[in-house]
Amino acid sequence: MPVTDVDRAKAFYQRLGFSADHDHQVRDGLRFVQLTPPGSACSIMIGEGVTGKTPGTQEIQVVVADAHAARDQLLAAGIEAGEVEVHPWGHFVHFRDPDGNRWALQAVEYRPHG
Repeated sequence: MPVTDVDRAKAFYQRLGFSADHDHQVRDGLRFVQLTPPGSACSIMIGEGVTGKTPGTQEIQVVVADAHAARDQLLAAGIEAGEVEVHPWGHFVHFRDPDGNRWALQAVEYRPHG
């Protein structure tokens, strides 16, 4: 995940309940920070020298149990979030991190593999 300020981004994601699993400064210009959303087996990585992407260009979509509850959690953490959008393919709520990277949280009624 491309970010301009690693510490600011780390604090933002921790405010959302992400666990800071790993934070290692290898050398000047190379730092790895691994953050895992609550209840997830998947993590994101931010840091210095870890991606050539431009901050604010990343888009991530994850599935949540309840889009309305997810939005309430975002708002309670002081994060701006859009209204819940209802579509036949799921309910969505969108937000951005401090660098403008976009997140879509999708709640679906049925997933073929659980």
